[in-house]
Amino acid sequence: MLFLCINTAYFCSIKINSMIVQGNIVDIQNKRIYKGEVEVENGKITAVREINHAVENYIIPGFVDAHIHIESSMLVPSEFAKIAVVHGTVATVSDPHEIANVLGVKGVDFMIENGKKVPLKFNFGAPSCVPATSFESAGAIIDSEDIKLMLENPDIKYLAEMMNYPGVLFDEEEVLKKIQHAKNNNKPIDGHAPGLRGDDVTKYISAGISTDHECFTYDEALEKLQKGMKVIIREGSAAKNFEALIDLLPEHFENMMFCSDDKHPDDLLLGHLNELCERAVAKGIDVFKVLQAACINPVKHYNLDVGLLEQGDDADFIVVKDLRSFNVLQTYINGELVAENGKSFVKSVPFKVLNNFNTDKKEVVDFEFKSTAAKIRVIEALDGELVTNEVKADALIKYGNLVSNTENDVLKMTVVNRYKNAEPSIAFIKNFGLKEGAIASSVGHDSHNIIAVGVSDEAICKAVNLLIANKGGVCAVSASEEKIVSLPVAGIMSDKPAEEIGKAYAELDAMAKQMGSKLRAPYMSLSFMALLVIPALKLSDKGLFDGNTFKFTSLEV
Repeated sequence: MLFLCINTAYFCSIKINSMIVQGNIVDIQNKRIYKGEVEVENGKITAVREINHAVENYIIPGFVDAHIHIESSMLVPSEFAKIAVVHGTVATVSDPHEIANVLGVKGVDFMIENGKKVPLKFNFGAPSCVPATSFESAGAIIDSEDIKLMLENPDIKYLAEMMNYPGVLFDEEEVLKKIQHAKNNNKPIDGHAPGLRGDDVTKYISAGISTDHECFTYDEALEKLQKGMKVIIREGSAAKNFEALIDLLPEHFENMMFCSDDKHPDDLLLGHLNELCERAVAKGIDVFKVLQAACINPVKHYNLDVGLLEQGDDADFIVVKDLRSFNVLQTYINGELVAENGKSFVKSVPFKVLNNFNTDKKEVVDFEFKSTAAKIRVIEALDGELVTNEVKADALIKYGNLVSNTENDVLKMTVVNRYKNAEPSIAFIKNFGLKEGAIASSVGHDSHNIIAVGVSDEAICKAVNLLIANKGGVCAVSASEEKIVSLPVAGIMSDKPAEEIGKAYAELDAMAKQMGSKLRAPYMSLSFMALLVIPALKLSDKGLFDGNTFKFTSLEV
């Protein structure tokens, strides 16, 4: 049975064994565009033919996100897929690091099995750093023996980002064992080494680590490229490095890829890698080079079972209106029409909710910090960056307690252990801009403890307790309103449909901004203020941490 399929959703409602899709074929690897058609049978491309016709759309391989934590979308994989396919994404290279830090191997298994229930091709890695450091409390441990077993699983495609770069540099036995297990299974090893330069990055690469998505300057990325590393340009909801790195693409397109790393649900509703392609082409970069980074390089580097628009490949391709806006008209995965004209045909699937919130509600006094200090160390958040600065500020003390100084935008911040009852850790942060209330999240990279910032101890306590009562979520509280997006799946993902969570999160984001925040993504930025492996100053549930020296430091100067 043969169908001619051109811009119609009809074929999604029935089982298609054979079809033909016509358009301008974009042959990325041979840098050629020609009128043609793609013939598909039983999910495979049986022919790509040059033939004259009147169709003006373009057919290209699907987009592949080269590094993403699906959990940061606050959606389970099946719900993430529902939205991503609308934007032409057919596959992801997914690091389940976040759920692994909460639930261990059981969490990784959940992601794999849930992802298998939908067409999008999730390619999960073995999380290399669980817990990410010994300076925070996580919900699980994945050691080298666990890594060995995971990498022997064909569903695990690579060793995920080796965040413990000091462990690599100092030849820590457990770290080297994990790397060796990846080599033994011929699976790539992802890197994570922000700012690493010189002899240190040379040694890091020589250990077998092949990529880095953490470059935040042109010179850093260039050095890593010149030393044989593949650089992934990241543009997520919080960390945005596209502008800093994109000028490297014209010369180094064979060794670069695109990723989002962390994408919040409201942003995902608007776009994905299609947006990066549009921006890159608008800068005058050759479209073939852009598409090689967005579609081809991830498939080849990670040895993915994803088609590249060639005869014999899986029928994974997209139809776009033009090669400027990359407006996605249709997305096909294994020959199935999964999205058309902004409508997704991916269905929600049932799943069992896993959770492990084990802390009791807090009292206002728990967030007091008694002090007589004149100066304090303050985390300076930088909009669009994971890195922070350390600054000094005058202490504001009331009744012997360090408190927020809204006039100078130096606000109290806390991280609360969610796995057991423990005393909250306290710090201060600049640039969140809140003038009232507090915001809080149980998405707190990497261990996903509760993290909150607010104008008063009372507001912080109220926000923290709202999350505890809901066993996870993101929330905002003011004197007149409380708003929460519950995240009962491991305290980091929703059990609701993508459309619902995306809308609810957008409303919450708007409330945080109404309360004074000037950050583009206040909740995503907040979640990274506990990310100890990124300099310079961060907060864990165990205390204020200097990411440059990899040691705890004091709040009081």
